[in-house]
Amino acid sequence: MYDFKTVRELYETCYYGDHIQQDSLDEISLEGWIRTNRNNGSIGFIEFNDGTYFKNAQIVYDKNNVNNFEEITHYLTGCSVAIKGKFILTPESKQPFEIQLHELTLLGDCDASYPLQKKRHSFEYLRDIAHLRPRTNTFNAVFRLRSVLSMAIHEFFQNQGFVYVHTPLLTGISCEGDDMFHVVTGDDKDNLDSYFGKKTLLSGSGQIHVEAFAMAFRDVYTFGPTFRSEKSNTKTHASEFWMIEPEIAFADLEDDMYLIEDCVKYCIKYCLENAPEEMKFFNEMIDKTLLERLNHVLNTPFKTLEYTEAIELLLKAKENGVKFEDDEIFWGKDLGSEHEKYITEKIVNGPVFLINYPEEMKSFYMKRNDDNKTVAACDLLVPGIGELVGGSQREDNYDILKEKMEKSNLNMEDYGWYLDLRKFGGCKHAGFGIGFERFVMYISGMNNIRDVEPFPRTYKSMNY
Repeated sequence: MYDFKTVRELYETCYYGDHIQQDSLDEISLEGWIRTNRNNGSIGFIEFNDGTYFKNAQIVYDKNNVNNFEEITHYLTGCSVAIKGKFILTPESKQPFEIQLHELTLLGDCDASYPLQKKRHSFEYLRDIAHLRPRTNTFNAVFRLRSVLSMAIHEFFQNQGFVYVHTPLLTGISCEGDDMFHVVTGDDKDNLDSYFGKKTLLSGSGQIHVEAFAMAFRDVYTFGPTFRSEKSNTKTHASEFWMIEPEIAFADLEDDMYLIEDCVKYCIKYCLENAPEEMKFFNEMIDKTLLERLNHVLNTPFKTLEYTEAIELLLKAKENGVKFEDDEIFWGKDLGSEHEKYITEKIVNGPVFLINYPEEMKSFYMKRNDDNKTVAACDLLVPGIGELVGGSQREDNYDILKEKMEKSNLNMEDYGWYLDLRKFGGCKHAGFGIGFERFVMYISGMNNIRDVEPFPRTYKSMNY
């Protein structure tokens, strides 16, 4: 008797591997769900999925071979069933194998009101039934890819000796602005912060806390949920999302960019190798240029472009007749997605690091360059979406960091320990952040963050 683990290997062998011996597969046993069920009166066909593989298995049931044929014909899409049958190779048909049914038992009936039927549903419709959408082809592929990409992240860093640090979700500081959720920690209506005795926030980044561990372990990373309260309903904004944030000691901006390039390429290659059917589906159904674009990134060295030069090139493009929706381009401007896409797709024709941004544009913790105007920061721009990764060398000079923190009106009492990292054996160090959902969007071709999160939390919307 063969269980679903063995059958998954058979799936992959049939689709990708060598010929297998059919005489050893007389009886297999599976539990799963009916995707579709049709019959012609004497023979029936069930599209069956047990959750272990993206593609369905075809179950063939014959009136002469099963005792409850008529009963089986009435089982609806969504029912959970247990089956026993024979694994048959069918290399001449559209599917490389089928399962000839011997016995089927209904485990969980499905009401006729089941909202997922054999037709294409809009993503907007499926967002309203987020608890059921993983059963559709698109979201089955999305969330399996999300799992594979998570594993790629951990394998990449663990294989290089990085230490995984769980940074706190409750914090009293912010390194990424004021759009933070205030956590009520007391039952006194006049003092909602009475539990900790101070204002408490949901973390918007683990970076500052993980820096402390880089000063002990050298190479560290944090990968976990973060929260921001920005009142935005764009396709790329969510109130809860995950961040990948490594930190490397004794490293400068150039070291940081090498690590970013290695990480991005490793993860793309890992997903192509470990989710081939899902990636094929995305390329056929979501974005027909996806695999070409990803392979282009894999096979192209990442280039580097100064922010100042990028502004000059955008101004020149504007003079030559290129139309931008936001055509106010000047040194010190925070570039929009359309500008970033133009740089990577029209100017560079590939991935590019934009480096050395004006200091006023960037966060207080970034290293001030010798020109006293820019900071050692980089954004990785990639074809298709623009910015994918943001990183920087961190300010390791105690006095300069203190000056920048005071200029940013930070509460020095709360951030004193962060200054200590420069005071007690500090060293040059760098790091970067990748929005995990944005990475999933990039690798899958999906264009809305709500469609790569299991249960999205966005402004004015939290239905689960």
